[in-house]
Amino acid sequence: CAWSIERPPGDTAGCTFCRTSSEERCSTCHQRHQFNPVVARKSEQCKACHWGKDHRDWEAYDISIHGVVWQTNKWDPTQFDLTKKLSDADYVGPTCQYCHLRGGHHNVQRLSTVYTSMGMSNADRGAPLWKEKRDTWVSVCDDCHSPRFARENLQAMDEACKDAGLKYTETFKVAENLQLDGMGEPMPKDLHPDWSGQHIWS
Repeated sequence: CAWSIERPPGDTAGCTFCRTSSEERCSTCHQRHQFNPVVARKSEQCKACHWGKDHRDWEAYDISIHGVVWQTNKWDPTQFDLTKKLSDADYVGPTCQYCHLRGGHHNVQRLSTVYTSMGMSNADRGAPLWKEKRDTWVSVCDDCHSPRFARENLQAMDEACKDAGLKYTETFKVAENLQLDGMGEPMPKDLHPDWSGQHIWS
């Protein structure tokens, strides 16, 4: 990714660990020396790659209400019977696999619940492609919650992104005006580029 260029190795450790090995192998989730579906159904299996300061997926899950439910109940087979196939799972709370591999399907992208791929900008939200993804997101949540609950949370995330976008625009304008007035600091030569691969102030 362009945003990782020139970043310190510690910032991209999570990426390097996975990107330098062959991806999409069975042993990535099932463990080579213990090929057991029960092991692959545990949320910690995702932690092997989805962690770290560059993408805090595990940390976000672990401190969420869903992660807390998993951590406090994972040893109780009446709450999490991991011997059942995902298509038959009736967990007390969702594991990573329950939502992202819904029904036991191995194609994570098929039912992706990644919010950033659901047309976050106001311009995107009405497009049919995004509507389908957003409806899928709600359908995953309504396995346990009401559709109203899921849609309200999706709306809240939309509003948070809208507010963040406004704050970003305001802040960027202040910085731009400082530059135009000759009061801004020059861009350090060793600073990594932004997500588009460009140095913002160059």
